[in-house]
Amino acid sequence: MSATTGDANEAAIEEFDEALRGELIRPEDPEFDEARAIYNAMIDREPALIAMCEDVTDVAAAVNFGREHGLETAIRSGGHNGPGLSLVDDGLVVDLSEMTGIRIDLDAMTVAVEPGCTWGDVDHATHGFGLATVSGIISTTGVGGLALGGGHGYLTRRYGLTCDNLVSADVVLADGSLVHASETENPDLFWALRGGGGNFGVVTSFEFQLHPVDTVVAGPMFWPLDQLEPTMKWYREWLPQQPEDVYAFYLVAEVPGDPFPTDIHGEKVCGLMWCYLGDGDVDDVLGPARDVAEPLFEHVGEMPYPALQAMFDGFYPPGDHWYWKGDFVRELTDEAIAAHERFAEVPTPQSTMHLYPIDGAVHDVDADETAWRYRDATWSMVMAGVASDRDETERITDWARDYWEALHPHSAGGAYVNFMMEEGEDRIHATYGDNYERLREVKAEYDPENVFHVNQNIEPAN
Repeated sequence: MSATTGDANEAAIEEFDEALRGELIRPEDPEFDEARAIYNAMIDREPALIAMCEDVTDVAAAVNFGREHGLETAIRSGGHNGPGLSLVDDGLVVDLSEMTGIRIDLDAMTVAVEPGCTWGDVDHATHGFGLATVSGIISTTGVGGLALGGGHGYLTRRYGLTCDNLVSADVVLADGSLVHASETENPDLFWALRGGGGNFGVVTSFEFQLHPVDTVVAGPMFWPLDQLEPTMKWYREWLPQQPEDVYAFYLVAEVPGDPFPTDIHGEKVCGLMWCYLGDGDVDDVLGPARDVAEPLFEHVGEMPYPALQAMFDGFYPPGDHWYWKGDFVRELTDEAIAAHERFAEVPTPQSTMHLYPIDGAVHDVDADETAWRYRDATWSMVMAGVASDRDETERITDWARDYWEALHPHSAGGAYVNFMMEEGEDRIHATYGDNYERLREVKAEYDPENVFHVNQNIEPAN
């Protein structure tokens, strides 16, 4: 009997393998290293078993096998989880990447999405009908992790969080049963799924509300880094006063190579990434930004929404090394802006800081309506140290931590759960605030033995 497979003997593993429609991958299999690779190359974990699930029955069988044989079980959708909580050493990975079905209901204006889809898959399917739902800013991100953590992106000021657009979900629970969650069926579970992460079960189908989104006016505008103070002070006052059709996240970065002009390659910059959904003159929207400081570079124009969603994909391919930390921010004080100035010179070309707006429609939902708590925050901030070279790991980690530590005293206290590494129970508690105890009660109802604990874990109430 192998210590890496709990109390499962070879006969039990063979029986499990035969029951799966998908493939069961083990460390000795030639495809093992490819199957265990995730987006963040800083994470290097070796599961005992990887169950490549093809349908709901496979998912239920995998959950049951892991529980019955005492295997630590991780759930993998797109594999973008920063701290690598879609993998586990010496345990079972329930891999959902083969489950990629999408079904659009034009009458209801909804889309049903299986958890192996990326947001690029969803955008491709919905864009042909001039529709979209709220997602992030990189199209290779998996649907499951982003949606369950809350989800924010270019459409957030207008249409809220991804979890605000979740209509229903099918969920395999810790006991292997399948339930439906919505406002009217298992409403407490539905409440918890909207921001509570993967603590409560394995979602095998998400149903999202769609919105009319086709061509947008979008793209980057950069200023020299020495313009950070005046531009960030302007941004903090200007954007919250704009209509919800106006979106721009603030960034610090280093200008990469192509497709940017040669004369600005390697320049350290601050700037905005725009997305305008309105039909007014875009120059009226961009004019104030041009007035506050002369842009070093600007390329804002009409494009299909999926093209905007995929704009960062080439800059952030799988296999880079990541370390990130985040916080919610209610107010950008002068002291906070001074701290941004101090750390804004990024250590590598891929490293960056983003301030994502989470006002507008997000504020129309009460703090206790979903598990996602910070409805009074204005921005979701992330410091992402990123490098293609493993030797840069210490440098990017130190930069992200030092930057975060300087800004954290000016934050709202908690963070977007998808911008957290493994930071401990206190950080998770701070992230959910007054909703934390209710989440523990829901956890106790649906996963009392904490089977699903390889995540930003919420322990069940006693």
